[in-house]
Amino acid sequence: MSANDLPAPGQPTTTRDAVQDSAFLKACRREPVPHTPVWFMRQAGRSLPEYRKVREGIPMLESCMRPELVAEITLQPVRRHGVDAAIYFSDIVVPLKAIGVDLDIKPGVGPVVERPVRSRADLARLRDLTPEDVSYVTEAIGLLTAELGATPLIGFAGAPFTLASYLVEGGPSRNHEHTKALMHGDPQLWADLLDRLADITAAFLKVQIEAGASAVQLFDSWVGALAPADYRRSVMPASAKVFSAVESYGVPRIHFGVGTGELLGLMGRAGADVVGVDWRVPLDEAARRVGPGKALQGNLDPAVLFAGEEAVRARTDEVLEAAAGLEGHVFNLGHGVLPSTDPDALTRLVEHVHTRTAR
Repeated sequence: MSANDLPAPGQPTTTRDAVQDSAFLKACRREPVPHTPVWFMRQAGRSLPEYRKVREGIPMLESCMRPELVAEITLQPVRRHGVDAAIYFSDIVVPLKAIGVDLDIKPGVGPVVERPVRSRADLARLRDLTPEDVSYVTEAIGLLTAELGATPLIGFAGAPFTLASYLVEGGPSRNHEHTKALMHGDPQLWADLLDRLADITAAFLKVQIEAGASAVQLFDSWVGALAPADYRRSVMPASAKVFSAVESYGVPRIHFGVGTGELLGLMGRAGADVVGVDWRVPLDEAARRVGPGKALQGNLDPAVLFAGEEAVRARTDEVLEAAAGLEGHVFNLGHGVLPSTDPDALTRLVEHVHTRTAR
């Protein structure tokens, strides 16, 4: 290598350095960024015609276990939208399926568990997760990191509470009555269930990090159904165990839930470096609730994308204005991309955030 081939001072020297120097990871670390980074929850999915084409005739869980298909689906929104991070294509119930839980993802319904977990004997069916159980994850992430270059890959998992809710209810639930009945009626069994799920979740995240994921997000989709006191007493210890288990890897840890405005501070205290905020709480108020030392992620209402370009830009600017004083901000929607969203609206949104926040 000649002197002319050497990188300029301060420039990344390897792909790994370039990933670490990305706007997304800098924002997660609360460092200065060249622009506000953008990615979208469910960016790889039903809103993309290319996704529907490659998934045609393939059941959801099977698609999560085909490494080349996973890699292709994960890359699609990076190619189309120019987002600042990819998120690994999978489903939160994949680790449960991998350890032998009899479940399926039914179209139009979601995960359905054949035998719900409601007794100590049921708990005994949940064994530890090993890397061999999810070897397809390691293979897929290897393919992805080779293709993504300087674009970071986010690994993810379902949080213990949300996994427990699916297991106890037997599927999606509006009121979580069986879940709350177990939590209040047999607190020791509940604690043991969440502790077991924390171990499974941590093992699943470790596989992703060791394979090459640069950050991880813990999805607690249903935890907004709880009061803060119940979260603090019955859920937070398990989530904290997950975050603690992956702390030594040094990758940013993101925590997201829906309807969690009253829980934001506690979710940050559970161990997240970045707290995801849905659209119900403005980011400046969310920062007050979370407290210092955390970056925030969010939080445009996904439905705004149906309102036309002028309205999308106006509401996006409101989010960016509320985020102006944050220590670190990753732009995202307040929940996942809705299936009938126009993909071009997402592409334009990425361009607008990058242009509007260019430093």
